[in-house]
Amino acid sequence: MGFRDECGVVGIYGAVNAAALSYFALTSLQHRGQESAGIAATDGETIKLHKGIGLVSDVFKQGHFEKLSGSIAVGHVRYATAGGRTIENAQPFVNSFKMGSIALAHNGQLVNYEELHAMLEDGGSTFSSSSDTEVILKLIVRKFIENGGKLGSCGKENFSKTENQKRFVDAVVQAVRMIKGSFALCIMTESMLIGVRDPNGIRPLCLGKVESGYILTSESCAIDSVNGQFLRDVEPGEIVVINRGGLRSIQPEEKPEKQTCIFEYVYFARPDSVIDGISVQEARYRMGEVLAEESSVNADVVIGVPDSGLGAAQGYARASGIPYGMGIIKNKYIGRTFIAPTQKERENMVFVKLNAIRSDLEGKRVIVIDDSIVRGTTSRRLVQILRRAGAKEVHFRVSSPPVKFPCYLGIDTPSKNELISSTHELEEIRKEIGADSLAFISLEGMIKALRSCCPAETGRCLEGWCKGCFSGEYPV
Repeated sequence: MGFRDECGVVGIYGAVNAAALSYFALTSLQHRGQESAGIAATDGETIKLHKGIGLVSDVFKQGHFEKLSGSIAVGHVRYATAGGRTIENAQPFVNSFKMGSIALAHNGQLVNYEELHAMLEDGGSTFSSSSDTEVILKLIVRKFIENGGKLGSCGKENFSKTENQKRFVDAVVQAVRMIKGSFALCIMTESMLIGVRDPNGIRPLCLGKVESGYILTSESCAIDSVNGQFLRDVEPGEIVVINRGGLRSIQPEEKPEKQTCIFEYVYFARPDSVIDGISVQEARYRMGEVLAEESSVNADVVIGVPDSGLGAAQGYARASGIPYGMGIIKNKYIGRTFIAPTQKERENMVFVKLNAIRSDLEGKRVIVIDDSIVRGTTSRRLVQILRRAGAKEVHFRVSSPPVKFPCYLGIDTPSKNELISSTHELEEIRKEIGADSLAFISLEGMIKALRSCCPAETGRCLEGWCKGCFSGEYPV
């Protein structure tokens, strides 16, 4: 009922069965998107693609991997941000030509999508989807052809594969300079893998070693899932090129301030991931500790809302000295709430997804920690669940500041007038959700918590974060 996850990408080069490894990596990124999944793989001659609507385990069966043979692959799990929820918008996207193919997977959202779409259409490009990812792919193709790249009947000059690869990399560099917004890209041809992170580093992308090659992916937990070795985060604006010659990094001409999406640490990323030098779980612990410092209250037990509120709840308990309890159990086998046909039924799905543990709560003053309040519907239902289980008092604490503005950079958020914090004051929200007290962490406290998690030897994680959903100020 609140923020929807973004998307997850993976690219693998130099594995015996890159598609199979991509499957395991995508499964570990399933929290980033549950609407569709896809993998494109190459054996060095052709690119084969399989994608579908549903979870990774629903889309892929054993027989699919026999067709997806090869040592290079890119994969994607999707939650729709730009474009509708249809198979046409599922990723990766593949463009096939007489002399070759390109596959691309994208996490993020372009802010100049319409402008680029119109420009490409005017130039003769056709589109099969409403996704901004296809715009990026067609833009790269356009630049490649302009560079004399050998695709189809274009580029009749007889030059080597090495020269063709160089022209393709140049095309990616040129296209990336034209797109604006948030993006983490995994791009594949029959002979190489390219990773790109947007100039502000809004969307995460990291690099690891796997088998005799490399892996690019949205979160470090996906590297762990394929028994790989985490190497580093891809730098904001960096383009990583991997081919038979090894790995090469292309750095941006200018380095703007890093502005990683702050909600990666609050909600989106898995707690076992490390993003830009900061452990997600440790960040959540520290947010809970700061929240306890800023808004203490007498209580008997601290509980967290599964799953992303658990780390903050443990941090709050640790700092306050109030015992931590489970309190709420989550039904992990229930479908997403948007499948219910009416708003009322969607709201009532909270009762199915979450249930209280009466023995942890009955007769007690309860502090409940959640990662955010968006519309307020889920929070109201949570308070009802806790009171029904016998909680004497319910004190609601939130490990992120009030969400007052929608996101335009890759997160599916409600419109501004649907965000309860943009239309209600604190006391009004407290009454609306039915809590005895309500407090949010301050934006300054949240930044303090993140900075305290930065290893002393890592300077870049002390830079900025995108805070647009709290402040209304966006990097692009």
